[in-house]
Amino acid sequence: MKFSQIPGQKGAIEKLLRSVRQGRVSHAQLFTGPEGCGSLALALAFAQYISCENKTPDDSCGTCKSCIKYEKFIHPDQHFVFPVIRDKKNAEPVSDYYIEHWREFVKKSPYFTLNKWLYSIEAGNAQGLIFASEASEIIKKLSLKTFESDFKIMIIWLPEKMHQATANKLLKLIEEPPEKTLFLLVSDEQDKILPTIRSRCQTVKIPAFSKQEIEEYLRKHCESCANRISDISHVANGNIIRAIELCENADSYQINLDLFKNLMRFAWKRDIISIITWSEEIAATGREAQKNFVSFALRLLRENLMLSLDQAKNGLIFLTGEEADFSNKFHPFINQKNIFNLTDELNLAYSHVEANGNAKIIFLDLALKVTRLIR
Repeated sequence: MKFSQIPGQKGAIEKLLRSVRQGRVSHAQLFTGPEGCGSLALALAFAQYISCENKTPDDSCGTCKSCIKYEKFIHPDQHFVFPVIRDKKNAEPVSDYYIEHWREFVKKSPYFTLNKWLYSIEAGNAQGLIFASEASEIIKKLSLKTFESDFKIMIIWLPEKMHQATANKLLKLIEEPPEKTLFLLVSDEQDKILPTIRSRCQTVKIPAFSKQEIEEYLRKHCESCANRISDISHVANGNIIRAIELCENADSYQINLDLFKNLMRFAWKRDIISIITWSEEIAATGREAQKNFVSFALRLLRENLMLSLDQAKNGLIFLTGEEADFSNKFHPFINQKNIFNLTDELNLAYSHVEANGNAKIIFLDLALKVTRLIR
């Protein structure tokens, strides 16, 4: 991937380019920022630039032997580590078991969430982790000499999902790696990374995209949502992953909005029969759909609280037209007295869904608690 393919992040890109020009590339770097900031895309472009045989001052050439292999993610000196799942076939799984699928998945787009990756490998209810067995693979790969490039580059996506045993085994290696070895860690939640790992990395902070940058990307890559680009980019609030999902999943977006409306209406009316039916309806969907709904509900609660606090004048409201129509009447019921309890209950439901709890019980319990809190 080339830097020019990233719609924005000029400040972060210039900082990376300057480190190469000055010969001050840190051996371990942590690319981190809010979800959807393009941190993985930046790490991929940076790795390609470092190994490019005909790099310019501003970007990799994209045509040399090294760049062609990097574009296909098959360069022998580029290595990947990412969360995988433990199943009946693989009691001690490592990333290489899924590397072919990973290459095809990332080729489609470098902007995705952990949930989308796990869904693509049919993880079901299994949790994605970087297991202890991965540490031995990393040590083995990096003990070898480079094949074609000057540097061996290890990209670790979501190191916060690293098992503590894995992290402990890698501490020494990250602190004092073999010669010509680079670690590029890509994280959405750096606070969850083991502090001893985090302290050994130079942090590259990446901001959210601007509304204009997301609009530019959608115009080039999402023709199906051409008439909704402005609306989507506003609601995305700097998160390019959310913008892509809103563009590609218009049906699921409408389903989530309808579920949220119905939950709040039934809760206000204290219509227990309808609440039970509602909980059974959402329980019949998949685990990922349930988690997506909870995330959607958390976002709408936040926006309605901002409306209640009269923050529209400060440009802090991120709602689509249909969301705004509903929220104009609904927002008085969301305030500082109930917002914390409501968000706590939704976060609890999310964690219970992740833990493979009984969905009917989880969402019935959630709906009954919302009924008590909404008045």
